[in-house]
Amino acid sequence: MIYIVNKSTDPAYNIALEEFCFKELKHFDKIFILWINEPAIIVGKHQNTQAEINTRFVQENGIHVVRRITGGGAVYHDLNNLNYTIISNEKEGENDFDFKTFSQPVIETLAELGTTAEFSGRNDITIDGKKICGNAQAYAGNRVMHHGCLLFDTDLSVLSKALEVSKETVDFKGVKSVRSRVDNILPNLPVKITVNEFADKILDQMIRTFPEMKEYHFGEAEKQEIEKARREKFANWDWTYGHNPVAEVIREKRFPAGRIQVFLNIGNGKIKGIRFYGTFFGKNSDLTVPQEILKEVRYTPSDIKNALSQFDTSQYFAGFSLDELTEAIVD
Repeated sequence: MIYIVNKSTDPAYNIALEEFCFKELKHFDKIFILWINEPAIIVGKHQNTQAEINTRFVQENGIHVVRRITGGGAVYHDLNNLNYTIISNEKEGENDFDFKTFSQPVIETLAELGTTAEFSGRNDITIDGKKICGNAQAYAGNRVMHHGCLLFDTDLSVLSKALEVSKETVDFKGVKSVRSRVDNILPNLPVKITVNEFADKILDQMIRTFPEMKEYHFGEAEKQEIEKARREKFANWDWTYGHNPVAEVIREKRFPAGRIQVFLNIGNGKIKGIRFYGTFFGKNSDLTVPQEILKEVRYTPSDIKNALSQFDTSQYFAGFSLDELTEAIVD
């Protein structure tokens, strides 16, 4: 197992670094990364970016906007919150997301600092019922990447404004994240520390849990690959905004496992094109298969449900039943 202390605060570079570790450093069974971003909104892979942000506020305040490769909702980062990433190979027979296990080192660190935190709901960590951390995951084969965004001493007024769609766009249809009551960690600590000291505490906890863990330093060729991905993908407008679709029919539903928005083009009673967006997760984040299977299917509940039953929908929409997916697409 290795750990990486990433000193970059460039959001696009940091997401590129995550992806590089996830996809290229497969010879390491487990990887742990700590990182901090400049003010940024990080949107989920399947979200409609413009439905998540207050565009004018974001532009006026120089806030970065970057799309990540994991599902879930949009989050706000600044220099006083801490992000952590855990990458590991999934054990054979494990098919479900295990946010709770991945979040345990954070909960244990907070306990040592005198604060009781709990795992709550689908993928959150809370203190006194208020969310201090959101989590997301991505899969590639048997490899899983889990990351968390810890609100340490974030400017919550900026967070609220940056994630509030402007009143000028009240008619804009988009995949909106579910906003939770949030709080910072620092006010809940009996002894005040800095975000960097907090990062050191979490790293110490990980080293105690995994004493074999060693620090890893990127070579020059690896740094160049990460920079290339930052420049060509994560800092690219097409990646962050170009996924936003145009469609004749837009449907949006929320279920216990998350929110789904469906963009449909229908002709002669059949689906000619379909795109899925939302805060859902899946082991397979490439939605090409379900979107292609549903093309030319008659736009009726029975036909759509039958088409969905032809493949394992849980690989793409974890936690959703066949009936829920059908309801999301058609009444």
